[in-house]
Amino acid sequence: MIGPGSVVGFVGTGVMGAAMAGHLLDAGYSLRVHNRTASKAAGLVERGAVWCPSPGAAAMGADVVITIVGYPADVEDVYLSPCGIIESCSPGTILIDMTTSTPSLAMRIAREALEHDVVALDAPVSGGDVGAINAKLTIMVGGEREAFDAVEPLLRVLGPNVVFQGAPGAGQHTKMANQIAIANNIVGVCEALVYAESAGLDPRLMLLSICAGSAGSWQLTNYAPRMLEGDFAPGFYVKHFIKDMRIAKAEAELRHTILPGLDLALEMFEELSRRGGDDRGIHALYLLYKARSVPAYYIGADDDEA
Repeated sequence: MIGPGSVVGFVGTGVMGAAMAGHLLDAGYSLRVHNRTASKAAGLVERGAVWCPSPGAAAMGADVVITIVGYPADVEDVYLSPCGIIESCSPGTILIDMTTSTPSLAMRIAREALEHDVVALDAPVSGGDVGAINAKLTIMVGGEREAFDAVEPLLRVLGPNVVFQGAPGAGQHTKMANQIAIANNIVGVCEALVYAESAGLDPRLMLLSICAGSAGSWQLTNYAPRMLEGDFAPGFYVKHFIKDMRIAKAEAELRHTILPGLDLALEMFEELSRRGGDDRGIHALYLLYKARSVPAYYIGADDDEA
């Protein structure tokens, strides 16, 4: 059983990964860390994590390897490249990719892992920076049940809602369903605020009423106040959300599934990206509504937000 004292290789210490790795340190796990930008892992190294110069090096001697990187291409590179994680880890290691990636890549990594006598789980997360910082992430897992059972206590250090979804790729498919729901919801939050303002309401008073009713949602409670405060710092980048929605759209098209709400949200986020919003948080969609009314409205991220 994997538990405190086990060695964890952790690759990807960005907005969410650094907080997640910190919780594992606090829980007594021994960490070997790598990030493309070394400075983003410096705080973890100061707390006792061992810095490693590559993903493969972080995997050496680890009982478990966790990755949370940017794009499917990054996932493919850290796992499948020569001297990458799969080639570098010891037989019996459990690999956990927590990046939001493609189901097909998750299945490929699982197959490649088995050929090297290791097991790979796809375990994307939901909850953003707030969930990562507060150890309240939702974790959706695909892969071998026995491996899941072994690492479940570790995953519960990162969040209380850990659900085994099924075979390799099932975690990523579940995350696609999650992102589809968020895409539609964030559009609704923006439109509720814009409508309230156009009607002359105090939007903060409006939120006191609707957050507690049947319209309530995580996005309404957590993002709407930040929209009104003008705080668009990224807990989850627009550019990464566009990546997720494109994966979801492609998976839906493979299954001849029509998702007009997702299509609309993706179209709007792509416009937000073209207007300079890539490095803002996804709640910056609110700025697009403002910009459509005031063409010169500034959307791009400030240097201290990117």
